[in-house]
Amino acid sequence: MLNRRDFLKNIGFTGSLMAAPPALVKTADGGVAERVLKGRVLSRGSGIAGVAVTDGATVVKTDKDGKYEITAGQDAEFVYISVPAGYVFPERNWIASFYKPLGKGVLLENDFHLEKLEVDDRKHNFVVWADTQMISKKDVELLMTQSVPDLQAVVKSYPRGTLWHGIGCGDLVWDHFELFEDYRRAVELCGIPFYNVIGNHDMDLDARTDDGSDATFKRQFGPTYYSFNRGEVHYVVLDDVFFIGVDKKYIGYLTEGQLRWLEQDLALVKPGSTVVVSLHIPTNTGLARMEQRAEELGGVVSNRRQLYKLLTPYKVHIMSGHTHFNDNWEEGDMMEHNHGTVCGAWWTGPICGDGTPSGYGVYEVDGSDIKWHYKSTGLAKEQQHRVYAKGRAKEAPDEISANVWNWDKKWKVEWYEDGVLKGHMEQRVAFDPWAVELYAGPELPKKHKFVEPTLNDHMFFARPSEGARQVMVRVTDRFGRVYEESVHLGG
Repeated sequence: MLNRRDFLKNIGFTGSLMAAPPALVKTADGGVAERVLKGRVLSRGSGIAGVAVTDGATVVKTDKDGKYEITAGQDAEFVYISVPAGYVFPERNWIASFYKPLGKGVLLENDFHLEKLEVDDRKHNFVVWADTQMISKKDVELLMTQSVPDLQAVVKSYPRGTLWHGIGCGDLVWDHFELFEDYRRAVELCGIPFYNVIGNHDMDLDARTDDGSDATFKRQFGPTYYSFNRGEVHYVVLDDVFFIGVDKKYIGYLTEGQLRWLEQDLALVKPGSTVVVSLHIPTNTGLARMEQRAEELGGVVSNRRQLYKLLTPYKVHIMSGHTHFNDNWEEGDMMEHNHGTVCGAWWTGPICGDGTPSGYGVYEVDGSDIKWHYKSTGLAKEQQHRVYAKGRAKEAPDEISANVWNWDKKWKVEWYEDGVLKGHMEQRVAFDPWAVELYAGPELPKKHKFVEPTLNDHMFFARPSEGARQVMVRVTDRFGRVYEESVHLGG
């Protein structure tokens, strides 16, 4: 089997997929000349004013004729745009294509051509695919035969003409870069434009520093931090995986360069707007809140408070992956959705370590408002929890339990005994019983023995009466949607 370095030597990338390292232009005296980036953003030959254009360091707006000019930084590899609201997302085989790799020379001219949407984009949907994370062709087959048809069916279930986009929320592959092509093929089959986030398993681990760890990702997908717009929502993608140059070690960290860029990007966004930020490593997780173990540098974003300060003027939704469990937290006008994964517990079974089914987030946008649900692969949209009979949770043998995987504090979890409302179930930090059965112990699961069940804070418990025959758990989400599931107790 080819290793990563041999593979990259033997494979060829062409066209816009290939982004050469920045070529510095030398002056006669051996210095470095400034590079000037110029061009226009156009639609049907007419310039579009007010479009944000960047080299990753400086953000400018196009003038009334759609013209831009940037004095590029020495390390700039791309010039790219924040696609404005009202326009079709440029794509190549459904991978977002909003950038131009920079070549050699002092004066570099690149135009961007956009197509006007024929529908109002204030209503649109998007999905978040976290951690497709394939390590083999067998994993690819599961992605193609399970996840892709599931998303195709979801898209088809909405009215024709509904606007969609996807966000690949990092760990698109599991260190095997030859499988990027399979990921791209999966996206193409889904038939909606995908923007992509770099994860820790998408990095070049033989890089000297973090600066070179994203080289292969950039050849495939372009810049690792950028923004775009649809309707009234401003979308931002960030690279929060900082490679420290040792084996597979990294920390969750946002560089100063990104934060400076983000300051400029957000300066063009009206305060009070809805901003969706996508990154791989979560800014915070339930593990820290549950105080089950010390906060790990690679598990959350270390300098998240600096990110939160920049986002304070907005209504913010943060989309993350990485943890392979589902978790939501909310504070003021900011909410983070840490998604269960497309691959579940690394393609070993139907659920993640916290009992969340393998799947993805579906988000419905109407103006500045967003509604969402978690779509479990192969299950109906209406299945938002799982109820266990007495005895399944070994630590609570006399109680029934329920896993409400996309729960947040605005949900309501009630239980009925033989048709009589008994009240709210008791929330506890606990293991999902099925996850324990599938993954607990050194010999399980056979495919990846490192997988273990994960504590979560979306387990609920109740103690039925002696002689009770049936328990029904009714869950009401924050949007008033009701889900029910029953379990028979016998007797």
